[in-house]
Amino acid sequence: MRRLHHHVLMNQFLERLMHAPVDLSHEMSKDVTKLYEQLMEWNKELCLLSSAESILHWDMETKMPPAGLEIKSQQLALLEKIGHQKLTDPKIREIVDQIENHTDYESLSKLEKRNVHLSRKAHEEATALPEGLVVEIARQRTLSVAAWKKAKAKKDYGIFKPELEKTIDLQKQAAGILMEVKEAPTPYDALIDDYEPNMTAKTITKVFNEMNKGLQSVIKRVQTKSPPSIDFMRRNVSLTVQESIAVEIARFIGYDISSDEAEGRIDATEHPFTTGYYTDVRITTNYHEDYWPATVYSVLHEGGHALYELGLPKDWMYQPVGSSASYGIHEAMSRFVENHVGRSREFWNYFLPKMKELTSDALLDLTLEQVYEGVNHVTPSKIRIEADEVTYGLHIIIRFEIEREIFADKITVEELPEVWNGKYEEYLGLEIENDSEGVLQDSHWASGLFGYFPSYALGNIYDGQLRKLLDRDVPNWRDEVSEGSFLPVKEWLTEHVYKHGNLYDPEDLMRLETGEALKVRPFLDYLNEKLR
Repeated sequence: MRRLHHHVLMNQFLERLMHAPVDLSHEMSKDVTKLYEQLMEWNKELCLLSSAESILHWDMETKMPPAGLEIKSQQLALLEKIGHQKLTDPKIREIVDQIENHTDYESLSKLEKRNVHLSRKAHEEATALPEGLVVEIARQRTLSVAAWKKAKAKKDYGIFKPELEKTIDLQKQAAGILMEVKEAPTPYDALIDDYEPNMTAKTITKVFNEMNKGLQSVIKRVQTKSPPSIDFMRRNVSLTVQESIAVEIARFIGYDISSDEAEGRIDATEHPFTTGYYTDVRITTNYHEDYWPATVYSVLHEGGHALYELGLPKDWMYQPVGSSASYGIHEAMSRFVENHVGRSREFWNYFLPKMKELTSDALLDLTLEQVYEGVNHVTPSKIRIEADEVTYGLHIIIRFEIEREIFADKITVEELPEVWNGKYEEYLGLEIENDSEGVLQDSHWASGLFGYFPSYALGNIYDGQLRKLLDRDVPNWRDEVSEGSFLPVKEWLTEHVYKHGNLYDPEDLMRLETGEALKVRPFLDYLNEKLR
């Protein structure tokens, strides 16, 4: 009965969305407040639809049986189609026009005007994309991710290549259309804007070139020192114990997964991710018995994402402003928890005794300095999500440069493994031995998320600027972490980032909080000071 009840409710919900959308034009009120309320009701339904889609994606990555792939792809494609129909309804353009041209428009608050602006932007961009293309992208995403999983398991790029070709072709079609709507300089710039509004490949290239030079300098200086022993990081820790470690980390950062009012959960998947909306935000991790730090840092990283989502103003739920400022700011929030807190000596002063207790004899002999030096050891690695703070940026630069060349038609899908391997040798001095540790290691391209990767490194750069402020405003925050309290950091991030939601574009947010535009130097200064 419970399954039937849910099925009926879902059918009713979809029927209402498809055949009885919110009427935004019939006998439209001339009151600007009424118009605005109707626009927000429309946005609420879009948010509900999007959040339902996100949980279907979560199910596909965590709980779905293998035979469910085909129907899952159809389910997701249908939801994408319905969402696109709602987002492109011409009545939305009418109501936004009426609001912006209304004599009482200036009576709206800054927040309300931002909601109207974001609504217009979403509508115009979605309207430009043909419905058939949107549906095909959604269907292809599901098939491409499935092919990527098989290819990675078998270390065979050839399995994935045909689906990746289709995915890239579809993304090029979308990018060409969006380039005109967004007035972007290139198709790739149009894709970047989806993740980092008003950011361009030209700006990123300049910033990344400066970062690359600075990171290479740090690497050279560090390599002159005797490396610490990091064999302990490969000690065997059972999956069951690592699940307990994940729970303990969640408790430390205040990510509730166990109480009667819990808003989160942790599951296992091939590639860690975070998904959900407001009161239901879920994270995943990937457990490795022979590399326990992966669990620690993936849960800290994804937990940082979850805290940002859960920390958005509750009053802004179902509104355009009730979302993150950008993917780069989102990465800043996750990597702040992962690196600035999780790789600090103070964190391990608190957490190492917990680890010893949870792992019994496996880590009993370790000292604080051993672990602190180990988790901050700088050495080139093949896998992005296992990279140290210094070399991580080089992983992102490689991906950014490849994406930029793909969408400039300078690299073919056939050439990707060769180009990838060549850049890893040039930038990191590493020889890639198989496709799984090379071009197949990330799921992003399978999902069509081109333009996303720069966000990771931009997040590090934003963090450098935010860290300076935190040290100034809360000088004892590290002492609090050492005592097992993450709360002062969480409260500071809430006040300076979470509470702003999507009220500002990322560059404007950083100027508001730091008084500066995007700057690489604070991030490089942080690394040099830490590693000195």
